[in-house]
Amino acid sequence: MEFRNYEEFWPFYLSQHSKPSTRAWHFVGTSFVFIFIILAIWKSLWFLLLAPVVAYGIAWFSHFFIEGNKPATFGHPFWSLRADFRMYRMILLGQLPKELHKLSNDQRM
Repeated sequence: MEFRNYEEFWPFYLSQHSKPSTRAWHFVGTSFVFIFIILAIWKSLWFLLLAPVVAYGIAWFSHFFIEGNKPATFGHPFWSLRADFRMYRMILLGQLPKELHKLSNDQRM
């Protein structure tokens, strides 16, 4: 799929994370990024190399075995990374249900 900008990509990204368990696994994977950054500062910079391996491994597992689709990262790596952090923030702040509801109403129009 082709998108003209990130805001066009965002609804597609959320559609590829339609199951709550997929979003939960993404949340866990992204949390590990922050843990590994702290470990890199505290222990060793080698943890920075592990951060994307672990985070993407967990996220991709959820796509292949839970959601049953191909990760958006494969086609749009930078927008996908940005969207993952946006989704993480929205989950953390309890804003994602409202966003999902808004987007589902927008698609009905």
